[in-house]
Amino acid sequence: MQSNTANAHILIVEDDSEIANLLALTIQDNGMIPTIAEDGRVMQSLLRNNSFDLIILDVMLPGEDGLSICRKIRSEKTTPIILLTALGEEIDRIVGLEVGADDYVTKPFSPREVVARVRSLLRRASYGLVTNTAQRKLRFDGWQIDPMRRQLHDPSNARIALTTTEFDLLLAFCRNPGRVITREELLSMTHSGLAGPIERSIDVHVSRLRQKIEIDPKEPALLRTVRLGGYMFTATVEEA
Repeated sequence: MQSNTANAHILIVEDDSEIANLLALTIQDNGMIPTIAEDGRVMQSLLRNNSFDLIILDVMLPGEDGLSICRKIRSEKTTPIILLTALGEEIDRIVGLEVGADDYVTKPFSPREVVARVRSLLRRASYGLVTNTAQRKLRFDGWQIDPMRRQLHDPSNARIALTTTEFDLLLAFCRNPGRVITREELLSMTHSGLAGPIERSIDVHVSRLRQKIEIDPKEPALLRTVRLGGYMFTATVEEA
């Protein structure tokens, strides 16, 4: 990873050429490198031959829609994804988060707002990390989380893929074990509030995180819901 967002390579998947070109120009003006794909087919070709730091993905694409594409990308990669959508209902935004998006922007939008969200996600995806005591590896129940490399390994030492937001949430829980943390605090701890997601998005990301670390996600033992409170991480956490 780079030390800042300069020269970050951003893939824009958008069939509206006016919107795509406007985003590309704004991204370029902010020191990043944009590449445009007009549909999922072109995007797949680009992903096979290039490495991207972040993907901006329109939901309403010709052929395969953005939600389906997002689900496929997330099954293979942890690259941060921002969805562009003209859909304004809460349920539509929740679905976007459930298929693995880190954030979403509702059209019409300001290109500068999108760039601000891009920068926020890139910073969270380990840009500009500094080696200090806060970056030491942590262990819980045989699992190991590495803040510097932003990696999670299970008790068999297999690496578990997490999205940017899932990693941020787990790290926040590991640094606050045994304490009830409200959804508002989690938004602040993970810096998700900068992008303005709805509060319920925390529940969606926690649900996805449980699928990856719990023996039985329907009866979570590590990451418990506290009625009218938030969540509590019950594991004993130690420095590795």
